Amino acid sequence: MKQYICLSNAPWQAVPTRTQQLMTRLKNAQVLFFEPPGEGSGRRGPGRKMRPGLTVYPLPPVLAVEERHRYLFRLNQQRLAKFIEKCMDRHRFREPVLWCTSPEHVHLLDRLPCQGVVYDCDRDWSHLPIRWESDLALSADVIFAASQGLADHLAPCNDNIALLPNGVNHPMFCREGLPVPPELRGLRGPVLGYTGALWRDLDVTPVIRAALERPDWYFVFVGRDEGSPFRADLEELPNVLLLGRRPPVELPDYLGRFDVCLHLLRRRDDDSDIIPPRFYEYLSTGKPIVSMLFEDQVEPFPDVVYGAHTSEEFVRLCARALAEAGDWARRRRRDYGAAAAWSERAGEVARILEAIGLY
Repeated sequence: MKQYICLSNAPWQAVPTRTQQLMTRLKNAQVLFFEPPGEGSGRRGPGRKMRPGLTVYPLPPVLAVEERHRYLFRLNQQRLAKFIEKCMDRHRFREPVLWCTSPEHVHLLDRLPCQGVVYDCDRDWSHLPIRWESDLALSADVIFAASQGLADHLAPCNDNIALLPNGVNHPMFCREGLPVPPELRGLRGPVLGYTGALWRDLDVTPVIRAALERPDWYFVFVGRDEGSPFRADLEELPNVLLLGRRPPVELPDYLGRFDVCLHLLRRRDDDSDIIPPRFYEYLSTGKPIVSMLFEDQVEPFPDVVYGAHTSEEFVRLCARALAEAGDWARRRRRDYGAAAAWSERAGEVARILEAIGLY
């Protein structure tokens, strides 16, 4: 049975991250999952057993120092490595595979015994020193990249790169006949919805324009508010509902009531080609999707997604999506969603790791 040390760039969450989805689906494997330093309030003890063979530990807090402070920086890495080795001894891990998710993990490569290194790159790390990611990519036996752009970025450092886009819990989102949430039961008109946080840099102006031009349509936002400067403008519109965060298990119920699913843009993603998990959730429902696009962005799934570049085009395509006839596009979207199921993504990971002797 293979053993894996997973260094996660995010804590274990109720809404599973990409790393959680992949780690929980590695069959016949033992996994020690380490949260970033300082997460989990520095808990000590036997760890949290999430399933047979998978245990979560928070790494101990370390001083926030830059690499130029070499002595303190080295002490931080030594402390982290020592903690991980103690956990390895407790679980009788011997030369596991090291699964890295951030360039910061490069500093632990020479401090931990391992038989191989995997780098799962799911985002742009340009805010970190480029040398860190270069060294990690050079050391990795295989790199999984969440987009073609990330794969191209890492290609000069490694020839063994596999494209592994984000995924979806497909069985959860492809169900039909779901109950209508109480907040949406009284709506007597088309419902166009967005799921996800109202980020400060989320551009909701297309929705504002559509809501003003089409007062007979309802626009629903399901997700927490992260300080959106447009919140007051949205609240003034009688056909816009800001429902806030909802439990993940209830999200399919809201999507089930949507007539059209909306994808909006964040300014920080203007040069990113990473498709967020939300998009695959939309596809799994089979419902029409209207997506805003950046000026030079390549359209994802152009055969089944209505891509708009302007607010005016957004309103027009929403009307077209509501009038969509036939079930060809619906079935095609569901096929895309099924192909992106996390079980399929994890199966691809297992096949690649097995081929290079790391599974």
